[in-house]
Amino acid sequence: MSPSPFLLRTAAVSALAVAVLATSGCGWFRKENALYAQAPENRPLEVPPDLDRPGAAGAMAAPDQPASVTRSQMQAPAAAPASDTGFAVAGDRDEVYAQVGQVLAQTEGLTVVNSAQLLGTYDVNYEGSNFMVRVARTEAGAHVSAVDPRGQPAQGEEPRKLIGALRAQLGG
Repeated sequence: MSPSPFLLRTAAVSALAVAVLATSGCGWFRKENALYAQAPENRPLEVPPDLDRPGAAGAMAAPDQPASVTRSQMQAPAAAPASDTGFAVAGDRDEVYAQVGQVLAQTEGLTVVNSAQLLGTYDVNYEGSNFMVRVARTEAGAHVSAVDPRGQPAQGEEPRKLIGALRAQLGG
């Protein structure tokens, strides 16, 4: 007995329908999303809500120390040793700074290039040598010294000569 042509035709159509559905990738159940159709490196980054803002845990904490300096806090040692590039003077730092400025203005061969009262420094050119004259606060008064731009004692004959003249004028 041979199968009926109707049965063969029904089986062939059913097999064709199953093959079409199997190769279509179940398009009936697929959801289209344009974000995920792009290449992975072009997709937007999803960040969890608690990680999209910087932490604010210490935002309002006041610092322990003042953050700005309104006056020079550079201080020479309490008992600064006398040297050929520095000496101690009794009196307030600001008063000594003003006295040093007056002596520098009267010194022959000296040009005050710049001065900074808050830092207590005069940038000078004396007989062809450039250095700074610094007036720092100490426990006993003020300390006048000649320093290079790095804050180290100035080297050379000119700084020693100028500090000697300042010591003679200010009584240090």
